[in-house]
Amino acid sequence: MIWLGVTLLLASAVFSHRYAWWRPAVDNSHPRILMYHMVSEHRPRARFNKLRVPPAMFEYQVRWLKQNGWHFALMSELADPAALPAKTVLLTFDDGFEDNYRNAHPILQKYGACATLYLVVDRFDRDWSTSKKAHHDSGELMHEPKLSDDQVRAMLASGCWELGGHTRTHANLARLDAIGKKAEIADGREQLEQRFDAPVRSFAYPFGIYDAQDVRLTEAAGFDNAVTTVEGIDADICARRFELSRVKVSGKDSRLAFRLRMRTGRRS
Repeated sequence: MIWLGVTLLLASAVFSHRYAWWRPAVDNSHPRILMYHMVSEHRPRARFNKLRVPPAMFEYQVRWLKQNGWHFALMSELADPAALPAKTVLLTFDDGFEDNYRNAHPILQKYGACATLYLVVDRFDRDWSTSKKAHHDSGELMHEPKLSDDQVRAMLASGCWELGGHTRTHANLARLDAIGKKAEIADGREQLEQRFDAPVRSFAYPFGIYDAQDVRLTEAAGFDNAVTTVEGIDADICARRFELSRVKVSGKDSRLAFRLRMRTGRRS
């Protein structure tokens, strides 16, 4: 009996640590901004499987959100947050991986959902993961298929997507001077708008790396808001327009983990 009690206690501790069910819920009146990268199956021994949400899991998440009364919105709609319903969720996809069109797009269409795509302009044959960590030189992300311009146009034409800026080359802004930063942020926005004849109102800092100068340059470039990789749900969207938190959706999340993440905004 003692061993049974110890086992149950350990199991309870592991469950509590993994899911952090005890965290207080964030009121549903605060919009949830979800962060995705890829919607694809995991690859054996791949470094970045946390960025790969399996299609079946992504469909479960979108279906669960719809069934539970969440309103899907685009990042451009945060220009007037007071106009959004109490339960609003904003799906965001970083970088521009081809599976966003192949796997995520049909699911969004099926459930009447929408998403903001933070697209790197020059996204082909670039191993940008090494810009953050030199030892991430496997080429895994470089060889991951990226969206073609025609696929992006089809996504935009469907009404399920809007474009957001993510720099020209997925640059590590911390390694650039002011001129280089402006070229990546402002020129990247201009190139996206010209190429796709579409407005680009929101920005995502590559790797979530940014400083006060980057915030000023982003606002000066004409963006309405910007997202970070800081985990959480902001209580005041207007006060943090250029440093918005996001709810990170991991490719290794269970259904329970996703529901708890929607409740608290954070991992365990």
